[in-house]
Amino acid sequence: MNSDDRDDPFGDIFDEIERMMGEMNGTDDAGADTHIDVYEDDSVVRLVADLPGVDKADLNLQCDGTTLTITAHTGHREYDERVRLPATVDEHSADATFNNGVLHVTFDRADDSAAIDVE
Repeated sequence: MNSDDRDDPFGDIFDEIERMMGEMNGTDDAGADTHIDVYEDDSVVRLVADLPGVDKADLNLQCDGTTLTITAHTGHREYDERVRLPATVDEHSADATFNNGVLHVTFDRADDSAAIDVE
């Protein structure tokens, strides 16, 4: 038997260490990154985010008109996502729903800035 044909005696240990480190860092799941889609049309901006394992009570949203911040803390993971919106929105028009780990947020687009005539 060649030494190349033998199992690595430390392979299982290193695999277990990587698994445990992934759990501590919240990256133990494949595809653990937050998936966020943003859509826009002439009047609204819509955002859909997958937040698996999050309870509605743990979710916090804030918007300044150009960026939506999504934060949530679970026993296994922390979400802290900042999404730059494709258009300026009226943050006071926000309508959000959260069902089965999927967040839907809709904003009205802000009115265009008024043109200023220079005389």
